[in-house]
Amino acid sequence: MTNTSDFATGRLLVVAFEGWNDAGEAASGVARTVVETLGLEAVAELDGERYIDYQFNRPQVGVDDDGERALVWPRIQLHAAPGSGAGTALGAEAPDVVGSGTEVFVLLGAEPSRSWRSFAAEVVDLVDVHDVTSVVFLGAMLADVPHTRPISVFVSSDNAEVRTRLALERSSYEGPVGILSVLSDALEQAGVPTLAIWASVPHYVQASPSPKATLALIEKLGEVAGVTLPRGELEAESAAWEQGIDALASEDDDMAGYIEQLEQARDTVDSPEASGEAIAQEFERYLRRRDGKAGDGRPDDPRFPPSV
Repeated sequence: MTNTSDFATGRLLVVAFEGWNDAGEAASGVARTVVETLGLEAVAELDGERYIDYQFNRPQVGVDDDGERALVWPRIQLHAAPGSGAGTALGAEAPDVVGSGTEVFVLLGAEPSRSWRSFAAEVVDLVDVHDVTSVVFLGAMLADVPHTRPISVFVSSDNAEVRTRLALERSSYEGPVGILSVLSDALEQAGVPTLAIWASVPHYVQASPSPKATLALIEKLGEVAGVTLPRGELEAESAAWEQGIDALASEDDDMAGYIEQLEQARDTVDSPEASGEAIAQEFERYLRRRDGKAGDGRPDDPRFPPSV
């Protein structure tokens, strides 16, 4: 990608939802990292009673700091700098963050389950109130990809100027979309440029968080925003995650064979000498070999189809 700092100049809103958009908890993991790193606090909350299905995102009971049992309800909150809610300048108040004065907000919480148009209208209002100048959506999807290779990250935009500036291709997808597409459409109509970043998570390890995918999203977000966020323990956790899956595969011949097929398909596509015809032939062979072992692979916002 080319220099992306212009896109994030001003006030940047990072959006991530838990749930269907969040395979391996990768997207929400990035959003939480930004909130914690910059010391952001909740400055607004969208009404969960209107937008969250509590049969799908159930409240949880736990013990609070006083030893009392208490319910914790799913929430959707806008985070900003302490006090004024005016965001925080990257590199200005957070010593571990290097940036160029971009102010950051984070919208994080449970995926809204209903009243999407009303929800989108509220988000547009919040963007207007806080003078947000650009928005980045984070997502992670289950896909037929091997855990042993770099995490595939896809970047796209519904904004023609942003696509030109960052040399992005326009998505040709047609079909059902998710809440991130709805928000993108509403914000673009309101004149706020948006960008979406998706990571592909191996579907055969969907039950556990994927620090490797979180790290990949953080790196790409750093490119988009022109900043460097601290990795913390993510690199060590990513290595341990990969080693743990290797250990499981070593005890399961079927799993090991399936991962090898994914590796061969990925390596063929990534090979510099690979022709379009060779890639297509390898992909067709891969599809025939899958024998029903592939996962769903469909993201909440399926503008980004799974890729090997």
